[in-house]
Amino acid sequence: MTKKDFVESISKDTGLAVEDVYSVVQKFLTGITDALVKGEHIEFRDFGVFEISVRKRRVGRNPNQPQNEVVIPERKVVKFKPGKKMKELVLASGQTPTPPNVA
Repeated sequence: MTKKDFVESISKDTGLAVEDVYSVVQKFLTGITDALVKGEHIEFRDFGVFEISVRKRRVGRNPNQPQNEVVIPERKVVKFKPGKKMKELVLASGQTPTPPNVA
């Protein structure tokens, strides 16, 4: 599902204009992004938690030249931990994920 699909679904379900729903969804996503940039932890009960984690510096190898070590620097990554209710609903659905369309 894309953001456009999501916005159109909410618009259809609520009767609100697509433009209004898009504006609210975009503000919501921008708010999450801004909070993560500030290093804040974001929690939505029953949905899940977004947080920043730091991956430690490590040494990797180039698969084409395994004798050469490559230093992979420390970096920040966004992590999402689904909430209990979301986990239960997803597991109960029995659905398998559909791969995105690759053109």
